[in-house]
Amino acid sequence: MTGSVGAPAERREGREKVGGTARYAGEFPSPGRAQAWPVPAGVARGRVTGVDTAAALAVPGVIAVLTHENAPRLAEPDDPTLALLQNPRVPHRGWFVALVVAETLEVARAGAAAVRVTYDAEEHDVTLTASHPGVYVPEEANGGHPAVREQGDPDGAFGSSTARVDVAYRVPPLHNHPMEPHTSTARWEDGRLTVHTSSQGTGAVRAVLAGLFGLPEERIVVTAEHVGGGFGSKGTPRPDVVLAAMAARETGRPVTVALPRRFLPAVVGHRAPTLHRLRLGADGDGRLVSLTHEVTTHTSRIKEFVEQAAVPARVMYAAPHSRTVHRVAALDVPSPSWMRAPGEAPGMYALESALDELATELGMDPVELRVRNEPDVEPDSGRPFSSRQLVECLREGARRFGWAGRDPRPGARREGPLLLGTGVAAATYPVLVGPSTATARALPDGSFLVRINATDIGTGARTVLAQVGADALGVPLERVRIEVGSTELPSAPLAGGSSGTASWGWAVHDACAGLARRSAGHAGPLPRQGLEFRADTTGAADAGSDCARHAFGAHFAEVAVDTVTGEVRVGRLLGVYAAGRILNARTARSQFVGGMTMGLGMALTEGSTMDAAFGDFTESDLASYHVPVHADVAGIEAHWLDEEDARLNPMGSKGIGEIGIVGTAAAIGNAVHHATGVRLRELPLTPDRVLTGLLDRRT
Repeated sequence: MTGSVGAPAERREGREKVGGTARYAGEFPSPGRAQAWPVPAGVARGRVTGVDTAAALAVPGVIAVLTHENAPRLAEPDDPTLALLQNPRVPHRGWFVALVVAETLEVARAGAAAVRVTYDAEEHDVTLTASHPGVYVPEEANGGHPAVREQGDPDGAFGSSTARVDVAYRVPPLHNHPMEPHTSTARWEDGRLTVHTSSQGTGAVRAVLAGLFGLPEERIVVTAEHVGGGFGSKGTPRPDVVLAAMAARETGRPVTVALPRRFLPAVVGHRAPTLHRLRLGADGDGRLVSLTHEVTTHTSRIKEFVEQAAVPARVMYAAPHSRTVHRVAALDVPSPSWMRAPGEAPGMYALESALDELATELGMDPVELRVRNEPDVEPDSGRPFSSRQLVECLREGARRFGWAGRDPRPGARREGPLLLGTGVAAATYPVLVGPSTATARALPDGSFLVRINATDIGTGARTVLAQVGADALGVPLERVRIEVGSTELPSAPLAGGSSGTASWGWAVHDACAGLARRSAGHAGPLPRQGLEFRADTTGAADAGSDCARHAFGAHFAEVAVDTVTGEVRVGRLLGVYAAGRILNARTARSQFVGGMTMGLGMALTEGSTMDAAFGDFTESDLASYHVPVHADVAGIEAHWLDEEDARLNPMGSKGIGEIGIVGTAAAIGNAVHHATGVRLRELPLTPDRVLTGLLDRRT
């Protein structure tokens, strides 16, 4: 072993990115390339009755205008959001009804503005309430989780509990907003399709395009060399890649579709709003007797997507009587989809906030309340945990944060107009892994080439996989080269669910370990083409486990609440994680800090509003949808425990990309309550809500 794994190796693509030579999906030169701009629907529900393209086609430089009347016909997709320009139906505002192709981006935009569309508008409904008459219980929530789970008699146990909390929380719609908007460039040549796309998984894109256009997959090449973030919104193919391929086929030219940022909320998914009701009952010693978590959310009318926000309550705490329920209403809204830590982020915000309320009701320290309810096995399944160091994370975090010196009384600390408070919350995320293939080749010059269709979405996957390979080969890191991000490479699953490195690393480890064994038995110089070993983890990575496998963490926050302006400033965030073996200390810290910063945005600045009359998201760009910036993040620390778990994968690693966001919002909300004595149950904690809460408390 070379000791590469765990070292804080610098990102291999770092210099390319800061130097501007890293090429993204819209930056690959192609002779004759055209640009395209979509036209979004101007009604929230209805049908297109006419599209007048004459003025658009008269704009100098406009090449074509595609509508449902002339666009290439597609096979019916499994994902209805990709049935683009196939019929006049408008399922929600912002649905694309035309595409203008032009010589330049500016001309395409001008042409799109000149398209005139008429509609037969219908009544629409975009407002979610817990009592909506269309609410139903689906067969399952996302990820194949049963929509309902019940053990014992939660209602009876709640009624007889010594301490009870019955509360409602609301998380608004949230948007992914990666730095690089969704972009694709497509080119047809001799019946073959080549695509550069900003995606978390090129294999999934190729499979969808093959189905839509009736092509064998081997006639399609999809590349995602560099991806400027995704946060789940690029986990499945989006309209940009389908529209680019359609326009390129229609015009016979390469075409780039770069979606304008203000279009993203309507067409690339969003985190659906979630309405939570929690009922927690405990005995006098603080042990949970009853736990009920009910979630109501929305989905679109064309595609069911049910945020699995009650699932974390099935994992976290020991309670003999429990019920977790998901309900959903189909509305005339854009289709929700994946966003960083789907289910866990909103679900744990509500659960960890309610647990803080229970601690207040009991007069118990919130860290100790969590420790007291630590389960011996996973509550829902009864399976033993492969490893669970939540208590250790809480204890270590409390030590580092100085929790022991905390005055538990709300509103006890004040500096002029500022009220100061601290809060804590736990975090969890499941260990997910899928089968992958990889090849490792020893070359005559002493270097090694590892190839796998992984996707580096900014997490440092290239670097970490090279470290895994170097360790398995027993060679210095600089001798290992990595190729990722193309369907011409050995197949691998997408980057999502914090499963990428665990899945790809397993195949890379096996390929490199196999190559090391083969090389050891090889006599004489290597052949000119080198010596190669191929690994396929099918049957191993997807074999399942008798254990419940999760990562855990603890978040601590310190806030200052301005009683004059209502502004909340987070002076300190601290996270401690138990996430298996950390493969790269530098990139891991970056992932944890990034997740925590996103959680800070969820708590204080990020939120979207569905306009009932207009039927669209009011906050559609970064001028109105406020993500945290450097000035919003003061002191932020990420630490981890050395956790050994042999029942995961050959590296002993768990996913780390999403757990950082999971408990942060609750820790901040709990700190705001500790500072002010006001319990705010709707995110984000904006100054107007804080001031209203402070005024209500005074009166």
